[in-house]
Amino acid sequence: MQHTDFVPLHIHTEYSLLDGAIKIKELVDTAASYRMPAVAITDHGNLFGAIQFYTQAIKAGVKPIIGCEVYVAPRSRLDRDRRSGEFNYHLILLSRNIDGYKNLVNLVTRAYIEGFYYKPRIDLDLLEQYSGGLIGLSSCLQGEVPSYLNRGMMDKAREAALRYKHILGAENFFLELQDNGIEEQNEVNRKLIELSNELHIPLVATNDCHYLRKDDVKAHDVLLCIQTGKTVNSNDRMKFRTDQLYFKSPEEMKESFKDIPEAIKNTVLIAERCNIEFKTGHYLLPTFPLEEGRKDDEYLTSLAHEGLRNRCGEEIPENYMERLNHELDIIKMMGYSSYFLIVWDFINYSKQNGIPVGPGRGSAAGSLVSYALGITEIDPLRYNLLFERFLNPERISMPDIDIDFCKDRRPEVISYVADKYGHDHVAQIITFGTMAAKGAIRDAGRALDIPYAEVDRIAKLVPNTLNITIDAAMKAEPRLMELYKTDNRYKELLDIARRLEGLCRHASTHAAGVVISPAPLTEYTPLYRSPSDESVTTQFDMSSIE
Repeated sequence: MQHTDFVPLHIHTEYSLLDGAIKIKELVDTAASYRMPAVAITDHGNLFGAIQFYTQAIKAGVKPIIGCEVYVAPRSRLDRDRRSGEFNYHLILLSRNIDGYKNLVNLVTRAYIEGFYYKPRIDLDLLEQYSGGLIGLSSCLQGEVPSYLNRGMMDKAREAALRYKHILGAENFFLELQDNGIEEQNEVNRKLIELSNELHIPLVATNDCHYLRKDDVKAHDVLLCIQTGKTVNSNDRMKFRTDQLYFKSPEEMKESFKDIPEAIKNTVLIAERCNIEFKTGHYLLPTFPLEEGRKDDEYLTSLAHEGLRNRCGEEIPENYMERLNHELDIIKMMGYSSYFLIVWDFINYSKQNGIPVGPGRGSAAGSLVSYALGITEIDPLRYNLLFERFLNPERISMPDIDIDFCKDRRPEVISYVADKYGHDHVAQIITFGTMAAKGAIRDAGRALDIPYAEVDRIAKLVPNTLNITIDAAMKAEPRLMELYKTDNRYKELLDIARRLEGLCRHASTHAAGVVISPAPLTEYTPLYRSPSDESVTTQFDMSSIE
């Protein structure tokens, strides 16, 4: 298949929360329909969507370029005082290789853990420390170089450009041209070209995409109102001054930059240099800590036999012993001995410390080893439960043990696990709240300044069916369809809500998910610190972590 000769390198998906309105599957499918060889994501300050994006892009036959638009503090990331005239600068960073990706993981992690002040921030010292394997673009008008140029500070812009060129390497820093209908951008572009010629820094064309189609501009404007708690009629609200921040076709981009063809050509050259391959589909299991010389298989066997004697008495029935040994053989063969020991250990800790633990749920109830260890309280032989439903050597999958703890004391269990395996090896898992049908209607209605009573009446017409969409609701509820067809104001409300429906709205902590890793977590996932309660979670959600 003949690929097009343009690659978009500056894109905000829905994981630029309440700022980007592009769903990842729609992004990848659109890139594929344009026959683009690659596409990047560069969400604000995070890598929330990196794994989902990578998986979807590979499936669609489009090369994924994992990047981030980081916030660069004007001074140290550790400074928490805001001085007049100072603000954070934007900078696009793209991973060239796996080392670059790991450096990007460290940058966005430390931006949240160390540098958060309204936004997750890095600084130049941190960038210098983790610059390997990265390509930098000077970003939009809020980038440091364009910002200085826009204020007529050519010397400052020159210093900043040379600084980034030095940190990232001469071949790894590009001055970013955009043609998106913002008045001052044209003059900034002229100065960027001048700077490029003077400093021998190459140019690259991007479009700072925040929504997929040009007609999504109104829905995106409403999204910004939802973010800021304003309405479209507010005079002091945040508003983008253009309707051009959509996912433009290669032809549109080439037409915009027909006088600077090298800026288009460089998008492809950058994409060719960005090559990351994740090893997905295999499990990274931590090891249960044991005395030197002791093996996890042996210790698990010893604990299981001792536990079964406690359950059955000294005279263990033959069928129980056969079943126990059969299960142990499969557990050892599949390499899950440490997994069982880890689960046994924190359940044992909980019981010894009076923390209520449930009897066990799901397929784990079919395991005699789990029963012997006290992980579950159900005798699988008594109830004719099958071990193979829980763990089957012919179906390679992680054992799934559902455990319930007292919600008030669950943090004690998590603290115990973190103390045992290391706080840099243990974290809770992030989860993302999305806009469901009724919520999208209510959010859009507030932003459009439609009276609450009217919006509430419309939202209540959506049937109380799990995961129902607005389209499905209109088919199921004639009164909703009638409003859509007869009232232009309600039609606009529902059309905007349909575009916002399913977008990520906020990040929070998964109620029950905890990850334990064999190496420091930042070897595998970036970390996020919640601004509200300062809890640390993974930046990847449960499905991405798995």
